[in-house]
Amino acid sequence: MEKVTVIGAGSWGTAIAFVLAENGHDCLLWARRSDQSAEINENHTNKSYLPSISLPINLKATSDLEAAAMHSDTVIIAVPTKAIRDVCSELNAMAISPKLIVHVSKGIEPDSLKRISEMISEELDSSKTKAIVVLSGPSHAEEVVLRHPTTVTAASFDLEAAEKIQDLFMNHYFRVYTNPDIVGVEIGAALKNVIALAAGISDGLGYGDNAKAALITRGLAEISRLGVKMGANPLTFSGLTGLGDLIVTCTSVHSRNWKAGNMLGKGNSLDEVVSGMGMVIEGVRTAKAAHQLAAQHGVSMPLTEALYSILFEGIPPKQAVDQLMNRMKKQEVEDLFGNR
Repeated sequence: MEKVTVIGAGSWGTAIAFVLAENGHDCLLWARRSDQSAEINENHTNKSYLPSISLPINLKATSDLEAAAMHSDTVIIAVPTKAIRDVCSELNAMAISPKLIVHVSKGIEPDSLKRISEMISEELDSSKTKAIVVLSGPSHAEEVVLRHPTTVTAASFDLEAAEKIQDLFMNHYFRVYTNPDIVGVEIGAALKNVIALAAGISDGLGYGDNAKAALITRGLAEISRLGVKMGANPLTFSGLTGLGDLIVTCTSVHSRNWKAGNMLGKGNSLDEVVSGMGMVIEGVRTAKAAHQLAAQHGVSMPLTEALYSILFEGIPPKQAVDQLMNRMKKQEVEDLFGNR
């Protein structure tokens, strides 16, 4: 048994804590709202995010961030990308021992174009960080808490740290691989949300399997092109945090990014989608960052650019699709990692 802290009691943070508690670890889950932490402690539920699920009795919660940070030397950050800096800044202001920091968020910060591990490194002093690990892969919270087989990757420049996280989580339904390519894992995890929005739009427009298969395939090519330019190992994108995460996010009814895209394809405005979802849609924010990264690195990302035009320039989805289909002819394989 080890002590572990999970910061963020949304659906994924709760699912992560669920696995750790089931594995016998002393897991403390931080919730921003005191009524939410009280519900977890008293009723062993988190109905706002995972209705109908009973949480392990040994899973405890708190709304005191400092108490959560002091609980253990392994801290898992499970908040939306836009909250990463605020949470890390608060942690940095505390008199805490060095922590093994794990993040399970998926996004890129617009304008700064920082990956999440880079944001954490900027906000947390090196004296308070042992190592940073990314835990990512095709993993819907709703299925994890039902103990459906799930496989993810722990990525870090520090192999020993990645292996420790692997050991903490591994059980009969939750399998963890390790990968030293933290850049590729974070890029794949973030950009698959952009393609999932596009897949939802395609379904919302009434297009079928042919269109979705093309979106997933060409979306993977875009993600790979950009990732390689940013220093990632191209093989990472054929793995769990590339192709695997892309498939599940583009096809599952659990995917909030797919749901948001589906609503856009059916004619809802972005404001209507955001207000109607009630949860963070990481792909919207990441689409802006991906658009900026493509320009910065000189990488061709037509699907990303089409989605950007829908989200931020008011182009109707059907018009954006027509523009994609009528582009100049190209070769496929040479385009995979090239700049075409």
